[in-house]
Amino acid sequence: MLFNSYVFMLLFIPVTLMLWWILGKYPQLRLLMLVIASYLFYGWNHWEFVFLLLVSTVVDFAVGQRLDEEYCDWKRRCWLAISLISNLGMLGYFKYCGFFAESINAVSQFLRTGDAVQLPDVILPIGISFYTFQTLSYSIDLYRRQVKPARSLLHFAAYVSMFPQLIAGPIVRYKDIEEQINALPQRIDWSLASQGIWFFVIGMSQKIILADTAATIANPLLDNPEPMQFFAAWLALLAYSVQLYFDFAGYSNMAIGLGLMLGFTFPTNFDSPYQANNIQEFWRRWHITLGTFLRDYLYIPLGGNRYGRWLSMRNLLIVMLLGGLWHGAGWTFVLWGAYHGLMLIGHSVYRTHFKFTIPRPLAIAVTFLFVIYGWLWFRATSFQMATDWTLSLIGRHGVELRLLHEVVSIGDLVALISALSICWFLPNASQMRRPLTIGGAVITAGLLCFCILRFDVESPFLYFQF
Repeated sequence: MLFNSYVFMLLFIPVTLMLWWILGKYPQLRLLMLVIASYLFYGWNHWEFVFLLLVSTVVDFAVGQRLDEEYCDWKRRCWLAISLISNLGMLGYFKYCGFFAESINAVSQFLRTGDAVQLPDVILPIGISFYTFQTLSYSIDLYRRQVKPARSLLHFAAYVSMFPQLIAGPIVRYKDIEEQINALPQRIDWSLASQGIWFFVIGMSQKIILADTAATIANPLLDNPEPMQFFAAWLALLAYSVQLYFDFAGYSNMAIGLGLMLGFTFPTNFDSPYQANNIQEFWRRWHITLGTFLRDYLYIPLGGNRYGRWLSMRNLLIVMLLGGLWHGAGWTFVLWGAYHGLMLIGHSVYRTHFKFTIPRPLAIAVTFLFVIYGWLWFRATSFQMATDWTLSLIGRHGVELRLLHEVVSIGDLVALISALSICWFLPNASQMRRPLTIGGAVITAGLLCFCILRFDVESPFLYFQF
C-alpha cells in the first residue's frame, strides 16, 4: 500500500488512527490492532510477503530470549549466528540470487566453460532490506547486552512491523523505541499530532509536487536507449538527483509524521544532504539511520580507525562496497559504493595532508557535483548506460544547439531550478518544526488537498526497489 494512494489516505489511516486512540486504555489491544493494520498495509499487493515478515519476527524474538537468558559465550554466539544466517540468508536469496546467477553466467560466457545457470524467478519483497536490518540490530544489541528483550512477541511484532517506517525506513533500532512501546500514551497529544500532520503533508508535497515533477523530466530522457547529447545528459542527471532527493526526503518526513500521529518519535533520517560541504558530511546527512547501522555493526567491528590509516581506509571501502550492494543487486550499485568509498578515503587524505580551507559555497558546489555523478551509477541500469551517460556529460555524443524547446521547456527548467534552490538554501522539515498556527493549518490543508487530487497516477517511492 502506498502513502500516496486513495485507499491509504481516505480509508486506512483514518480508521487506524481512530481505533488506535479509541483503545487508549488497552495497550495490548492497541498493539495487536497496530500489528494487524501493519500486516494489512504490508501485504496489500503481495499477501505472501507477510509470511517472510512473520518468520523474521518470530525467529529474532526467540533468538533474543535465548541471548538474554544464556551466559555461556559459545552458546550465545551460536544463537547470534542463527539470527545472522536467517536474516542475511533470506535477504540474500530474495535480493541477490538473480544477481549472482547473472554474474556466474557472464563469467562462464566469457571463459566459455559450460552451460548457463538458470535465472531464478524471484520477486523482491518490498522493505526486506529494512526490516531484516531492524531485527538483526535487535539480536546484535542483545548479544552485546545493550538492550533488554521485548516484553512479549506482541511488543516485538509491533516494533518490527510498524507501518510508517516498515517499507523504506528510517531503520529504527529497538533501543530507540523500547520505552515508547512499553509506555504508550493513552490520550492524543494534539501538539505532537499537529506536528505529525505537518511533517506528513510536507513529505507528501515533496513527493508529489517536487519528486514526481522531476521524474517527468528525467524519465523520458533516461528511458531512451540512444545516448543523450550534452545538455540532455546534464538535465537528466540534475532532474534525477532532485527526484531521488525529494522522493526519499518525502518518505522520511511522512514516516516521522505518521509516527507522531501515533505518539511515537522516530530518529531523523534526512538532514539537507545537498548542503553538505564534504563527502563525509554528506553521509552524516543522507540516510542517517543506515549510516549509523553500517558504522555500529560493520565499520567499528572491522576496527574502525583504531589500527592506523591504511586499515581505516580498507574498512571505509568495505563498508561502502557493502552499502552499495545493500541498495541494489547489480554491479552498478557496487561501483557506486566503491566510488563513495574512494571519495571518503580521498577526503580523509585531504584532511590529513592539506591545511587550507575551501570557501563553504565552493565546497558545497564541489561536493554536490561529486555526489550527483555518483547518482549516475546509482540510476544506470547497466555499465554501458553509465559509460554512455558519462561520455554525454563531456559532449562526446554531441551538443544540442539550443537548450530550451530542443531539450526542455521553460516551465520544466524553472521547476528544476526552483527545486534545486530548495535543496541548497532552505531549511529542512525538522529545522522548521513548530506548532501549527491557523494560517499554517490552512496552508497545510490546501497542500494536502492538492496532493490528493494528483493521486491518479501511481508513483511508488524509489527506495521501495531497494
